[in-house]
Amino acid sequence: MNPPKTEPRLAPPGAGIPAIERLVGSLVLAIKRWFYTRERVGAEFDRERKAIARLYQGRDERTLQERVLIPRLRGLEDSSRFWSVCMTLDHLRIVNEQIARVIAELTQGRVPQRKASTAAAKPSVDSGPSVIAAYEASCENLLAVVAASSELRTPVKFDHPWFGPLNAAGWHTIAAIHMGIHRAQIIRIFGKAKTQSS
Repeated sequence: MNPPKTEPRLAPPGAGIPAIERLVGSLVLAIKRWFYTRERVGAEFDRERKAIARLYQGRDERTLQERVLIPRLRGLEDSSRFWSVCMTLDHLRIVNEQIARVIAELTQGRVPQRKASTAAAKPSVDSGPSVIAAYEASCENLLAVVAASSELRTPVKFDHPWFGPLNAAGWHTIAAIHMGIHRAQIIRIFGKAKTQSS
């Protein structure tokens, strides 16, 4: 890794996203929750997973571990702008694991005890290529939990820090949308890294 001499000054983890983005995100989430079937949401998650794999496959370790400062994307916290691809995959692993646990609890009629926190889902700066297998396993686990659930439109809900109370279907939808946001981030990381090295 080749980190810059000074760390960029970014908002603290958990600071959130602008109100307008939360509003637009809520509308997109509501539309998908009401009009997408679990199969369609699952297909979106799988498409994003495959697209992410195509981006990182064949890349060398140095490229995957290089932290790159990118402009903030819609839906991305400021504190997440200075990540490597490995850090991004580690974050996806953490979130996929958390969402799988939430869905499993909600479909059993239980509300998770721990509060959801974006700050608690930040990756390690030391994340390396070994995280890829764990990330892929988190995708498989989330898909397996959803497949084992008879009903995702659960009466019990769990609060998302930005979008409020969501049932299991809502959390499933969040997982797919979240993958897309970080696919875009990985594209920007590789693009910026290429520009810096040329």
